[in-house]
Amino acid sequence: MPVKMYDVTSRVFSAMQNLDITLLASYPETEIRPVLPSLVRMSLLSPLDNTESSMESRKQILAVLIGIEVVNSIVSYLQVNYHELENELKKELQTRQKSVYFEGQQHEYGLQSGIALGFERADVARKVRVVLSEIFNLQQQVSEQKPAAHSEILDDGIYLEEVVDILCIALAELPSLLNILELTDALVHVPNGHRIICALVANFPDCYRDVVSHVIANCDEEGSDGKYRLTLLMALSEMNPSQALANRSMCVEMLKVPSYMLKLTLKHPEDLIAFLTGLLLGNDQNLRSWFAVYIRSSQKRKGDALNLVRVELLQKVIQTTSKATELRDFNLQGAVLLRLYCALRGIGGLKFNDDEINALSQLVTSCPQATPSGVRFVTLALCMLIACPSLVSTVPLENKAVEWLTWLIREDAFFCKRSGTSSSLGEMLLLLAIHFHSNQISAISEMVCSTLAMKIPIRPNSTNRIKQLFTQDLFTEQVVALHAVRVPVTPNLNGTIPGYLPVHCIHQLLKSRTFLKHKVPIKAWIFKQICSSVRPVHPVMPALVEVFVNTLIIPNPTGKVNIDHMHRPFTEAEILHVFRTSKLTFFAEELPPMVESEELSSIEVSCPLTAQLLMIYYLMLYEDTRLMNLSALGGRKQKEYSNNFLGGLPLKYLLQKAHHYHHDYLSLFHPLLRLIISNYPHLSMVDDWLEEQNLAEGNPPLVVVSKRELKPEQLDQALGAIQSKPHLAIRAFKQLLQLPPESLAQYGQKLVQHMPMVFEKTVPRYIKDLYNDLWLRLNAVLPTTLWIMSLRAITSSSDSINRRSFGNESLLEPMEVLSCPRHVFCSPYLLMILLRILKGSLAASKTYLNVHMQQKQVLDKNGLVQTDADREELKTTLIASQESAAVHILLEVLEYKASKAHDRVSHLELREIQGIIGTYVHQAFISEPSLAKLVHFQTYPKSVIPMIVASVPSMHICIDFVHEFLNVTEMDKQIFTIELTSHLVLNYSIPKSLGVSKFCLNVIQTTLSLLTSSAKCKFLRNILPAMVRFVETFPILADDCVNILMTTGRSLHSQSSLGVTTMQMPLTESAKLCSYRDAQLHITMIEDAFKALVTAVMQKSELY
Repeated sequence: MPVKMYDVTSRVFSAMQNLDITLLASYPETEIRPVLPSLVRMSLLSPLDNTESSMESRKQILAVLIGIEVVNSIVSYLQVNYHELENELKKELQTRQKSVYFEGQQHEYGLQSGIALGFERADVARKVRVVLSEIFNLQQQVSEQKPAAHSEILDDGIYLEEVVDILCIALAELPSLLNILELTDALVHVPNGHRIICALVANFPDCYRDVVSHVIANCDEEGSDGKYRLTLLMALSEMNPSQALANRSMCVEMLKVPSYMLKLTLKHPEDLIAFLTGLLLGNDQNLRSWFAVYIRSSQKRKGDALNLVRVELLQKVIQTTSKATELRDFNLQGAVLLRLYCALRGIGGLKFNDDEINALSQLVTSCPQATPSGVRFVTLALCMLIACPSLVSTVPLENKAVEWLTWLIREDAFFCKRSGTSSSLGEMLLLLAIHFHSNQISAISEMVCSTLAMKIPIRPNSTNRIKQLFTQDLFTEQVVALHAVRVPVTPNLNGTIPGYLPVHCIHQLLKSRTFLKHKVPIKAWIFKQICSSVRPVHPVMPALVEVFVNTLIIPNPTGKVNIDHMHRPFTEAEILHVFRTSKLTFFAEELPPMVESEELSSIEVSCPLTAQLLMIYYLMLYEDTRLMNLSALGGRKQKEYSNNFLGGLPLKYLLQKAHHYHHDYLSLFHPLLRLIISNYPHLSMVDDWLEEQNLAEGNPPLVVVSKRELKPEQLDQALGAIQSKPHLAIRAFKQLLQLPPESLAQYGQKLVQHMPMVFEKTVPRYIKDLYNDLWLRLNAVLPTTLWIMSLRAITSSSDSINRRSFGNESLLEPMEVLSCPRHVFCSPYLLMILLRILKGSLAASKTYLNVHMQQKQVLDKNGLVQTDADREELKTTLIASQESAAVHILLEVLEYKASKAHDRVSHLELREIQGIIGTYVHQAFISEPSLAKLVHFQTYPKSVIPMIVASVPSMHICIDFVHEFLNVTEMDKQIFTIELTSHLVLNYSIPKSLGVSKFCLNVIQTTLSLLTSSAKCKFLRNILPAMVRFVETFPILADDCVNILMTTGRSLHSQSSLGVTTMQMPLTESAKLCSYRDAQLHITMIEDAFKALVTAVMQKSELY
């Protein structure tokens, strides 16, 4: 009768792990039979320690082994000479490696009647040799990837116990030849291999984790040995169930053996949902993809592990649904199940069967309690209806879904009141309906994915049935529009509020023009939501403002349907309501009286900065869109906001605040900056940005010196006694410099009124520096208003005050900015302020002219805009004229100041003014290089040329075009050009300058040969100093200059001797005498020039 080998039980393996001999002694003999080899070996080997506890353990082991008959045979295996056997086996292995076909083993062992019969009759040593040879044969077949041949010893269960005994002893005695991991790879191909391996692992329990990880790492379920390895893993897991979760973790880490992983999970069903959710919705993309591939392939193969998991999940769904009223955490359990099934369907591609569809439909259409978790459950259920179209695939299922959605709509108000969440279910239903109406499936997909917190595909074809339910049965367009406008605004709306809010619905309805189509006014709702917004700004708010503006300006973009323009822009009163708390709202001219309605007065502004920024964005976008679409308005009158109104709002200050809190206004700052730069360039000049950055870095927030606030009377007193008691002004100015811009603005009017008095010559320079810093700080927040007040203060003593009152429109005329008294240009500080205003007015003038051309468009007979190149050319010419006129006025100021500089102080003032004007001209030339060409073509006083060349670094660009001016026939322009060129080459001695110098000398020589005597003398008198500079810069030109001088001198001497000219008849005696004297005078001048050449060039030691 065959001997049956018992499998290793879990309790025996646990006792072996802990070496609990007492427990082993209590187990039956048949149960501990697989682990006897290790016990026998432990009892016979001499221990390393001879302690009392170790001796007691050996006694216990011997007590267990006494009476077991098979122990004697195991002892005989230990008595084999393993050293001799190891040498023989090594020789055999070497022979195997050399010979492809190893056929000598049977003759060597003398087993003529077959291995099995010979094995029974052989002695102990021969038995060990036969088993190990069979193992080597098996390993060789596996390594060569051949199918494992039938082995009588390993395949038959009769010899399994003896084989296990021999292998256990051999593993311990022959570690250099046998390794348990290699044995595992070989034995796994044998039918009873998993039982042998489990017995081996039970005898060496410390190898358990290594064996399991090795099998998992080398297991391929699709491979030929996948089934055997899976059987082995399950056997190892049953032998040591405490390590089931650890083994599962190894599968997850290695991304191997998903079937084994699921079967291990099914042994702990309470952990099934959490584990599957972690696989599909965790952060590991590789793990998610691996498991999704397994689900798809397992469905095709109809794998048993996945089917078992589906059955278990289905039971949990049915159990949860049936006990919905009893479970306290039904909402939580239901929400987890919904997300898991959505992930299985969307990520894993699982196709639901009929039982699952019916159970899930029952779960989805549950009616939970009105709690935050209930809202979460219903929201997920709504998304699952869209993500899993099979839930409405039949008419009964569709009717159940319609009934549930109807209940949802009816109970939405109840949810809003009791849920305690920031977003209600109504907004989500409305938004879904809006997207379905506009057929924006991608937006619906994005909403569903963000709500479910997973990326799943939603195809347009699969949403047809649910779309029909929403658009035809539940939400028509008119119902959506009327319901949306009655939804209250979200209080304290900000970017951290999750979910779908009323603002999402309104944005989509505005975008699809539903409000216009059904004539539903929406302005009041948008205004309330702007007032209720706080920072960080919600990302939809800028988009909402943009869509609202587009609706106001272009209410009918398609041109197919004639829609009534029933939407109205915000009034000035509504805008000022948002700015009522701002201390920086100053208007240059009084606005007409405005009366706030009671409804408007009752609206509270939650965060003034956020509301003001959104309103500024609305104003900028409105004006930009209106100008860009003037032709599309078709003559329809559109509301315009006056320049005075826009100029009084603190645009620049708000832009700075948005930049300061950049992360809070990320979605608003960049579009707002773009609009201000394009439409209001005078508010975003580079100088101002650099100045503001310097002020921010150089003056960190300080503690105010005086705790008492500076009273207006104290400031008046300090400004009034600025010459007699300057210390009062210094103290007041220092105190003002430490105030924030909001507080400083209230003193702006008084400070500007006293500007001429502050910049008197007798006032200390330190006070002027402090005042200039104050003016720059005010300019950073109130540029336009400050410019107007400053111009009024500067011109208050002149006659121009009666000519015209300054307004925002006056800034569009830069020449009026420069029409100031002469003393303004002679004061360096006033000049700096004036030039700052001039830059802004020039920038504003360009924008004004562009706007003017857009507003006053020329239309043809068909009403289309007619392009007029002449108007464009006139605009360009006017801009160039303004800029060149400004430069010429400043150069004349420089000439006037130079003519009055007689003492050292006036020379220092001249140097300072020269630097200020030079900086302005340099920036003007750099920003518009063609301006340099225009200014020099028009010419300016020659006495200014040295100062301009020295103080304007960009003057070198004139070298590129200055030679073109020499072609002009006017002598004065030629003289100016030669003078300018000589100073340029003296300052920039580059190769190109040498060519220009040669060209000038050629022109001089040609001109002198053609002019009359009197004209020649005039020309010569002006260009001789320039020739000296040419030679001083480039000594190589000395020969040319000397040649010109000698030729001209001979010509003059000959004409004076003859008393005739080349163009006239012989002169009278008196005329001859006069001509002779003039010629002698110019000959003397030529001689002086020659001496200057010799002194400047020939006597230079550096040349030799």
